[in-house]
Amino acid sequence: MKVALIGATGFVGAGLLEELLQRGHEVVVLVRHPEKFPVREHVQIIKADVLHADEVRRAVAGVDAVISAYNAGWTNPQIYDDFMRGSRAIVEGVKAAGVKRYLVVGGAGSLYVNGQQLVDSPDFPAAIKPGATAARDMYTELQKEQALDWTVLSPAVGFHGGSAAQASGRTGNYRSGKDEPLMQADGQPGDISVQDLAVAMVDALEQGRHMRERFTVAY
Repeated sequence: MKVALIGATGFVGAGLLEELLQRGHEVVVLVRHPEKFPVREHVQIIKADVLHADEVRRAVAGVDAVISAYNAGWTNPQIYDDFMRGSRAIVEGVKAAGVKRYLVVGGAGSLYVNGQQLVDSPDFPAAIKPGATAARDMYTELQKEQALDWTVLSPAVGFHGGSAAQASGRTGNYRSGKDEPLMQADGQPGDISVQDLAVAMVDALEQGRHMRERFTVAY
């Protein structure tokens, strides 16, 4: 497939890029500073600011699917407003380009425990609450979207870059759930590496799974 990837320079996006290339896909990366992005085989680099729907439309025209790992920056004091603005512009641009398949990396904060979303719990970390709230609100808006075959992937509560024992962080194994965090046998929240999160996302793309729904993964 030819897949447009948003957020390829970030922690999650870099993992998605490697997984897509490993599986033989052609990837179009949308970046604000193409001169800083390394030239790679099977990667087309397009300058685009995802805060502008017209630039997204131009960049993703002709692809089979769009994967977004967009993040407005955890240290950005305007993260909520910028995240929502960017997410809406991406959706608008993808629709205008006529691309139907749209997959998004969401957050764990929208998962439910005892009927309450994690981001609304009193002990949710204050430092990441604005960004997590934006990811939750983006998912809420996307649930009303009828023009796209969308998928949202919420990572496990324990989300990391891979263990020292597993140098790459990629095992290819994961369990899937829907709206509640997956737990370990000892009752602790499950975890997942960014590399295996990418495996799950590309599996959903290739297998046509989780259309117009959210899912979560953990070991």
